[in-house]
Amino acid sequence: MIACCLILIQASARAQVPMEPEHARLLNGLRVLIWSRPGDQDVLLKLRVHSGAAFDLAGKAGSMALLGDILFPDATAREYFTEMQGRLNVSTDYDSLTITMQGRAHEYERIVEILRTALVTTQLTPENVAKVRDGRIKVLKETSISPPMLADRAIAARLFGDFPYGRPSAGSVESLERVERADLIFARERFLSPNNATLTIIGGIQTNRAMRALRQLLGVWRKSEKLVPATFKQPAMPDPRTLIVNAPADQSVEVRLAVRGLSRQDADAPAAAVLAVVARQRWTRLIPELARSPVYVRHGALALPGIFVMGASVDTVLAGKTLSSAKEVMQSLASSPVTVVELEQAKNELVTLAGNQLAKPDGVADAWLDGDTYGLSSVAERMRALSGVTAADIQRVATRLIQGGAFASVVLGNSEVLKAQIERYGKVEIMGEITPKSEPGTEPKSAPKSESNVKPQVRPPAKP
Repeated sequence: MIACCLILIQASARAQVPMEPEHARLLNGLRVLIWSRPGDQDVLLKLRVHSGAAFDLAGKAGSMALLGDILFPDATAREYFTEMQGRLNVSTDYDSLTITMQGRAHEYERIVEILRTALVTTQLTPENVAKVRDGRIKVLKETSISPPMLADRAIAARLFGDFPYGRPSAGSVESLERVERADLIFARERFLSPNNATLTIIGGIQTNRAMRALRQLLGVWRKSEKLVPATFKQPAMPDPRTLIVNAPADQSVEVRLAVRGLSRQDADAPAAAVLAVVARQRWTRLIPELARSPVYVRHGALALPGIFVMGASVDTVLAGKTLSSAKEVMQSLASSPVTVVELEQAKNELVTLAGNQLAKPDGVADAWLDGDTYGLSSVAERMRALSGVTAADIQRVATRLIQGGAFASVVLGNSEVLKAQIERYGKVEIMGEITPKSEPGTEPKSAPKSESNVKPQVRPPAKP
């Protein structure tokens, strides 16, 4: 039975790998991947700039997100896509900025022309900067942050401190108010260049037509003479105490436990993804109440070591037990191998998820763009690596993640009720309270605070 499951997983992984694109490159260094689909009435363009919010200046988080906003500062371009039942959006995460444009294939040249205007003649006027900055600040002020989101932000800050991954990629009201026009000009000159980007095109477009428009319209996009370093000084060890974030009295609390994760380039990244699924399964078995609550375990692999986090929304009386059991799960995975059933169930879940994503044009584009952003192997090889994860791989990765006991933990809820409960399992800190210093040797070092912490390291070139 187990052998049959393994064969089915491997066959499924092979079946879900999309066909290879046609590869091309403009003289300015822009890498282009094209999937021509004759008869398709639509076309999808995704342009990925391989630098993101991790490069925001200290104290000015959200700068790259604002740069993404200002690429299309008025409603005219968005209305154009809406009228033809398409879409236009720009998303920014820690490692990249992605422009998504979908419309009718017969409008392809016009779509590329709109993209050219955004990239080559970016409207960085004082008026536009003020408009997009005020607009993003207004949205942040009017949007209430849910307890789960607040807990996710708190655990990232607890684990990473002032390291880029510890601050919100979209910025905060306070950090965005500090961003000036000169900061956006600086970011555009450093990162928005064709040799730091990849463009995918999927739809009813012949390759010769697609490339002709790109050479005419994007060929003038100026190449950067130097790529920006992509490595930062690593953050200090996290404070081992559980941080209690006070929230209005409620019957439920948010629990988070995290350790520093692996990078996307790490050979063990596929095993870490499988480990997350197994950890969730064990956690819910250990505390049956979690099966009826919002619960997740995920490995957020990024360009630099990411985050492995376990999160749940539970009744107040279960907060301490839930946090303690999360540590037990991680330690059990490091001390003993997973069962064959656990392993194959987890791999089957991930292969199915990947297959569903690769069945859509957006998923295909994202998979190939990730390859360039993170310097990964082909999509087919990544699928094979996922299906080939073994029990020994899971145990090794669990050991790597928890070595040194560098756990960060956060509980969001009524601090008066939670303090006594959490203290039964270890030391606590209540956000906003002045507490005595930790014992010698246990006080965490301060995290890096400025761009002077950047170490020069040239990003490896994208694979042809």
